[in-house]
Amino acid sequence: MKPWIELERVAVPGGGTLSLHQHDGEFTIRIDGAELMGTRRHNSEERLAEAALTESTPPNARVLIGGLGIGYTIRATLDRTGPRARVDVAELVPAVVRWNREILAPFAGRPLDDRRVRVIERDVAAILAECKGTYDAILLDTDNGPAALTVPSNRSLYDSGGLARAARALRPGGVLAVWSAADEPRFTTRLERAGFKVRVERPAAHGNRGFRHFLWLAKRAV
Repeated sequence: MKPWIELERVAVPGGGTLSLHQHDGEFTIRIDGAELMGTRRHNSEERLAEAALTESTPPNARVLIGGLGIGYTIRATLDRTGPRARVDVAELVPAVVRWNREILAPFAGRPLDDRRVRVIERDVAAILAECKGTYDAILLDTDNGPAALTVPSNRSLYDSGGLARAARALRPGGVLAVWSAADEPRFTTRLERAGFKVRVERPAAHGNRGFRHFLWLAKRAV
């Protein structure tokens, strides 16, 4: 059996080490050795966009994605928005952007080449703090979710203050969609207290089989 090969390792602002690995045509991105995402299992990342962007989403929608990953969420977003849409992608680690423009680009169909996409190499929390009524949808696929954090500084995205900033950044009727590796019932309560109407989904990580991830679909009041 072929071994996994570490291709590159970089420090993450705020703590931790991010690394890119390859095995027999498959790639994974890991933090401190724990897998965050890969090219083989990405159904739930795509579902994050599918569930957030519905027929009621305007054709010229503005979407903010927190966390580039391997580009599958961006691809699903582009497939569900019109030619006048604008998709901002916040990614804190420059190496992840480079990996997506180079070795990982073919897996999600080179979404960063789409003219609707703008990559912002900043913390998504800082972007949210500056916005008011800007986005129709905000998709957060940052770390392992609101509870299973590997970078402590990400906690500010999911606490009551972070949710209030996300609500302000959304347009009336906009949707905050959050990906998580595991359930966190207290997060549902926190979203509701922030004024969101909440629905939870449990998509499979790969196809319709195997372990399931968690998605929170939180709609801001009109």
